Formats: sequence, C-alpha cells, structure tokens
Amino acid sequence: MNIIAVVVTYNRLELLKRGIGCLREIKSLSDILVVNNGSTDGTHEWLDIQSDLRVVHQENVGGSGGFYTGIQKAFEMGADWIWCMDDDVFPRPDCLDRLLQHAGQEDIGIMSPQRLLEGEIFTHEFRGYNFTNALASMKKGKLAKEVVNGPTEIAGADFEGPFIRREVVERIGLPNKELFIFCDDTDYCLRAWMAGFKLLYVPDAILDKHKFFADDTWTTRNQKKKWKRYYQIRNTAYLNHHYGKNWSVRYLRSFIGMLGYAIPALVTMPFSKAWQWGDLSMLWRAYKDGIHEKLGRR
Repeated sequence: MNIIAVVVTYNRLELLKRGIGCLREIKSLSDILVVNNGSTDGTHEWLDIQSDLRVVHQENVGGSGGFYTGIQKAFEMGADWIWCMDDDVFPRPDCLDRLLQHAGQEDIGIMSPQRLLEGEIFTHEFRGYNFTNALASMKKGKLAKEVVNGPTEIAGADFEGPFIRREVVERIGLPNKELFIFCDDTDYCLRAWMAGFKLLYVPDAILDKHKFFADDTWTTRNQKKKWKRYYQIRNTAYLNHHYGKNWSVRYLRSFIGMLGYAIPALVTMPFSKAWQWGDLSMLWRAYKDGIHEKLGRR
C-alpha cells in the first residue's frame, strides 16, 4: 500500500523538525512530502538537505493552498492513502497502524485521529451539518462534548491528521485553495460526505499537538489573530451561502457571526489596543466577500 504523509509548513522550523522526526519512525509510510509555503526562517535550507523527504517549495498560499498542492502531488505519486497534517502535530509511533486497522472498509473515505493538547483531548470533529436553521451552529454533534471510546462515524474534521483514501480525490477533487486559511477542511469533508463517503474518528490513533500563546496576554493574542478574522468570517459566510438551504442560513447566520466579533470589539476598544475603528470595516468586508463568494487571498 502506497501511503504518503503530506506536511504543510510555514516558518515553524523547530516544530517541523519534531514532526518529521515522528514520521520517520513510522515504518508503514511510503513517503513524506513537505509543502513549504514560502518560509523565511531557514526551513527552505533545512529541507533542501533532507535526502529522504519529497519537498515542494512555493509562495505562501495559506493552508488551503498548501494542502491543495500536497494532495495533488501525492495523488500524482500514486498514493493509495494521503495522510495530511500541519507542522504542529506529532503522530505517535502506532498512530498510522491504528488508522490502517479500518482501511479495509471501502466505504470509509476519510479517517481522523485523536489529538491531545498537553494530555487533554483537543477535537473539532462533529457528526453532521446544519444548513437549515440559521440560529444554530453549522456543525451538529460536536465530539468535544462527548466521551468517545471507540471508532465513531463523523461528518467533519480538521486538516490535522486526516487520512484520505485515493478514491476521495478521484471523486471530489482537491481542496478549495482559494479559501487560504480556515474552513478548507470543513469544505473538503463536506464534499466527501455529500459524495457518499463515510468519515471515521479513530480515538486510539493519537497525535500530540503543540500549544501556542502560552505566555501571551489577551490583547497580544487578539492582535496576532486579528488578520485571521477576515478569513474566518469570510470563509464561514462562504460555506453558509454556498450550501445553505434557505435565505436565513445563506445571509443571516454569518451576519450574526460577524456581529459576534464586532460587538466585543466596540465594547473593548476604549480599554484595549486589540481592536481599532478600521477593523470594523474589515469585519464587514469579510462578511460581504463571503456571501458574494469572493475568495482568494486578501
């Protein structure tokens, strides 16, 4: 079986080294493919001297563009299964073998391992989609609220360890690279789910996840993440508009979500530097771009 790991990286060399070290210990892998999204921290130079890695260097096109390239390349390399991950997750030695225990079920298109953050379960997986009720979340049955003791059927997962069958790529194609960051994994899982593939959460297949912002203040965290809010709001609005079954989901749900950022920004603006007046127009533009399905890099 030809199994190719796809790692997308950007300016996190030390984490990348740790992750690659973990993958090198997994004997079931056929190849490790690293997509370098224009790193400037020495990642390019380090990758160029790793003789056992397949490497693609490209400009920074975000996580969605990275996985677009990685999955496309792995598919062209004849992969039967493509194992995708960011550079901040570290699979345990038996993680892949645990996933492979279910690979014989031909109706399963994507499997998702369990992630642990400092020993605690860190999961965004969920059981279904809601595109009819604008006042409820798009994601139904979030596993974060459940204790999962065995393999469980899901409908969506993050691009932090999904194990993708070749037939999924054949049928639904590649991730939407225009999303840049956020929701590319949700969109891809939704497309696979709509195409009739089963998705499986496998809790005994474990990746450890690196923790960020351990020493940051609330203000600093929001300043660092603020530029990402555009993509988060825009891409969520895109999903709601593109897949929504009625007017309220296509327009109202994302507007409410946008207000969830705008109102706290207004309230805290006099007391914090995290938000400024110009940011409110950014939030509004993100919503409008999403419902007009105007994607691409900002």
